[in-house]
Amino acid sequence: MSEMCPCGALLGESLMPREMAEEGIFSNLLEILMSASSEIEQACKDSNESVDLDTCLLLTAECFRCLRNACVECAKNQHVMRNLGLISTSVHLIKLLHGIQMKEELLLTALRCSLQFLGNIAAGNRDSQNSIWKCAFPDLFLTCLTYNDEKIVAYCCMILFTCLNSEKVRELLDPGNLTVAFHVLKVYKEQLESEWSFLIVTDHLLKCPELVKALYAKLSNQERVTLLELIMVNVNEKNPVTSEEVNVLMTHADFLAGCFQENCEAVLKLTSAADAEDEEALVTIRLLDVLCEMTSNNGQIEHLQSLPGLLETAIDTLRLTHIAGKQAVNIFTATHAMTGQEEISHPAVGFKSHLIRLIGNLCYKNKKNQDKVYELDGIPLILDNCSIDDNNPFVNQWAVYAIRNLTEHNERNQELIAQMEEKGLADNSALESMGLEIEKRDDKLILRSVRKKPS
Repeated sequence: MSEMCPCGALLGESLMPREMAEEGIFSNLLEILMSASSEIEQACKDSNESVDLDTCLLLTAECFRCLRNACVECAKNQHVMRNLGLISTSVHLIKLLHGIQMKEELLLTALRCSLQFLGNIAAGNRDSQNSIWKCAFPDLFLTCLTYNDEKIVAYCCMILFTCLNSEKVRELLDPGNLTVAFHVLKVYKEQLESEWSFLIVTDHLLKCPELVKALYAKLSNQERVTLLELIMVNVNEKNPVTSEEVNVLMTHADFLAGCFQENCEAVLKLTSAADAEDEEALVTIRLLDVLCEMTSNNGQIEHLQSLPGLLETAIDTLRLTHIAGKQAVNIFTATHAMTGQEEISHPAVGFKSHLIRLIGNLCYKNKKNQDKVYELDGIPLILDNCSIDDNNPFVNQWAVYAIRNLTEHNERNQELIAQMEEKGLADNSALESMGLEIEKRDDKLILRSVRKKPS
C-alpha cells in the first residue's frame, strides 16, 4: 500500500508524473480559480446574479485537489505555483468561500481541499511558508480556527504549525494577534484528538515565555488549567539540552512560581463541598503539580531552590491546609477509612503530599533551605503530616523523602527531630516507618538511618 501524506495524497509511485508536470497546467488551474473567484464575488455582491454555485464549488474543489497532489514533496511544483501567484489567489478564494451563506458538503469540500493545498505547498518550503504567512496571517487563521468543521480547523492548525518559527511566534505577542494563540489552545481543549494544535503549543508557543505570560493573563481559570497541563507534558517529555532551552524553562519556572505564590490560598476554598470544583483552586493545584515536576529535574533544581519566597509559600500553605483539616472535616482532614476499593475523585486529593514533595525538592542538598525550614517551624509540621492519609496517597513516602533531605549533613535539624521524639512530640513509630531511629551518644541525641528488617 502506498504511503499517504497528511492531506491524503499518494506518495511513492505517483512521484514521477508529478515531477513532469508543466507550468502550463498550473497556469490553467490558476485561470479557473480566478474565474471562480470572480463568479463567487459577484454572487456575494448581487444576490440576483444567476451563478451556478454548485458547479463553481465542484470545479474549485477539483482544482485544489489537483494542486494539492501536485506539490506533495515536489519543490519544483511548489516553486512554480508560488511564482504564479496561486498562494495569494487561494487565500483570497478561501475568504470568499467563508463568506458564502451555505453549509452544504460542496462548500466544505472546497474549503478543505483549499487548505490541504496550502498545507502541502508549505511543507518543507520556507519561501511558501513566508508567502502564506504574508497573505493569510492573522485573518485566515482566525477565520478557520473558529470554523464549525473539525477537518477545516485541523487543516488550519496544520498550516499554522508548518509556517511558525521563532520570529513568527513573537508576532503573536501583538494584542490583535494573541487571539490566534488563544484559539489554538481552545481547539486543543475542545478537540483533544487534534494533534496539530498540541504540537503548535508544545513545539512553538511554549518556547516563548513572553507569549505564555501574555496568554496566561487573558485566559479563564479553566483555560489556564489546560495550558498548565500542556506545560506539564512539556516538562515531563523534554530535557533541555541547549542554553536557550534551559533559559526558557527557568523563565517559565519564575513565572509559575510567582503565580503559585499569589494564588496559593485559593485552594482553601475547597474546604467547602459547595466549592469542590472552584476553578481558581484548580489552577493552584495544577501550578503545584508543575512546580513539583520542575523541581525534580537535576538540571534546573538549583535555580528553583533559589527562587525568593517559594519555599516559605509551600510551608505556609501546608500549615494553612493542615489547620483547616483539623478545624473541620473536609478534604484536608487526614482519614484512613477506605477499604482499598474506593477512589476519591476530589481534585485536592494529594495536595498536601505534593506540598511536602516540593519542600523536600527545594531542600535537596541545600543547607540554606534546610535552615529556612527549621526557622519556619516546618519540620514539626511535616512530621505531623506523615501518617497514612487516604486524602493524600504516598504522603508518608514524601515525608520520608523530605525529612531525609532536611537532615542530610544538617546536625541542627537532626537534633530537633531527636529532641521531639524524646519529649514525645514526634511519633517514634512514624520515624521507624521512615527508616530512622534516635540514638544517644555522649549525652547527645542523634537521628540516624537504619535498615529495615525484612518482614
